[in-house]
Amino acid sequence: MPDSNFAERSEEQVSGAKVIAQALKTQDVEYIFGIVGIPVTEIAIAAQQLGIKYIGMRNEQAVEACRLYTKFSARPSSIEAIPFVIEKAVRTSIYGRPGACYVDIPADFVNLQVNVNSLKYTECCMSPPISMAETSAVRMAASVIRNAKQPLLIIGKGAAYAHAEENIKKLVEQYKLPFLPTPMGKGVVPDNHPNCVGAARSRALQFADVIVLFGARLNWILHFGLPPRYQPDVKFIQVDICAEELGNNVKPTVTLLGDISAVSKQLLEELDKTSWEYPPESKWWKTLREKMKSNEAASKELASKKSLPMNYYTVFYHVQEQLPRDCFVVSEGANTMDIGRTVLQNYLPRHRLDAGTFGTMGVGLGFAIAAAMVAKDRHPGQRVICVEGDSAFGFSGMEVETICRYNLPIILLVVNNNGIYQGFDMDAWKETLKFQDPTAVVPPMCLLPNSHYEQIMTAFGGKGYFVETPEELQKSLRQSLADTSKPSLINIMIEPQATRKAQDFHWLTRSNM
Repeated sequence: MPDSNFAERSEEQVSGAKVIAQALKTQDVEYIFGIVGIPVTEIAIAAQQLGIKYIGMRNEQAVEACRLYTKFSARPSSIEAIPFVIEKAVRTSIYGRPGACYVDIPADFVNLQVNVNSLKYTECCMSPPISMAETSAVRMAASVIRNAKQPLLIIGKGAAYAHAEENIKKLVEQYKLPFLPTPMGKGVVPDNHPNCVGAARSRALQFADVIVLFGARLNWILHFGLPPRYQPDVKFIQVDICAEELGNNVKPTVTLLGDISAVSKQLLEELDKTSWEYPPESKWWKTLREKMKSNEAASKELASKKSLPMNYYTVFYHVQEQLPRDCFVVSEGANTMDIGRTVLQNYLPRHRLDAGTFGTMGVGLGFAIAAAMVAKDRHPGQRVICVEGDSAFGFSGMEVETICRYNLPIILLVVNNNGIYQGFDMDAWKETLKFQDPTAVVPPMCLLPNSHYEQIMTAFGGKGYFVETPEELQKSLRQSLADTSKPSLINIMIEPQATRKAQDFHWLTRSNM
């Protein structure tokens, strides 16, 4: 007589939504961020049933556009193919240079039923393999570094991704080398390290004769590696896990292809073969320290100004005084992001997120929500500080509802100058509107003055503060950090015409040093 249980099992059906959720679970995916709506709802429910956390977002910009900018994109041809495609997408996203992948699943697959016996789930992908640079290239790089008169290490986000902090810190300290972090490379070596020359960034880039790039790209953030921002004969040593990145914009003197943690260890071992360190009392170090001292003095002078409205430096210096050392800092905006990264310190790797390579505004709140989910689950008490320009905040401001819905440990700081780059105060705004329609006379970068963004937070049950003085800023931030029961938004009014401190620029002759 046939086994009735076996017969039942052989007829068991499962939906595409459950197959998708199980495939993600098999690849150790812990969180899904999505926009609820048919058919995403079914996938979200199936994921939650398996213990995957689902975070419903509000900003649906660019679904379709993702396909053009990903490392891998595919559409499974059947429900049975879904586990294989998802395994490949996860593996591709973490192998080599990390990046996004796109899996397009036809809507009718989500509710379609298939026999469970037709499914096979691919095991969780292996950890990324660790590759090392050629020995001869490591030798050449070490030789170029030893012979440098004015060396500089640039630590990029690739070094943070590679968890290369231990080896790079040894390079910095053992050989007395100056270093400069890129925005998301901040914290690989702490910003307050004595060898950090972030306060003399322009001078360091302009006059270095040998630059070692650890996972940093010579794109617009680093002025493409070209004069007049650099010496015409500067030697670049490029360390990167992505072969296609080697030689972009500038031909390097040496290329070291491999995992940045492994390659930096190779460099340490090679440099250890001879007794050498860069002289800490060299003319180069003296030049950098003098420039750092003068720039820091100029910033402190701006920060100490008592006039109201406040300027950027006053705001950031007061914020920096209270920030927990282990907080995540998320930032986006124009002057807000640029000035903020020079003042707000990072002491730990992988604790800063900003608009990055493409300078895309609107990503900040999404980054903050993702960071806060991890912080809440793995490091209770750790805070996420999201520093937004008023314009940048407008792109994704409705994600405040998401933050409150999940009660995430986020403090939003909106640095409000009534515009994009610069704006008008209320008097100037009213005066302008006396003459013509605002579409004809209001400058394109101006926003409505004195907008109460903090009321968006209070509308959803969080805490909101409207501040105009350093004392109000200090008090509201202190209260926000102390209250771990709900998220906060501090709307910080600053001088509408405020900008960064004046930048001095030298033509590229070493006699100028």
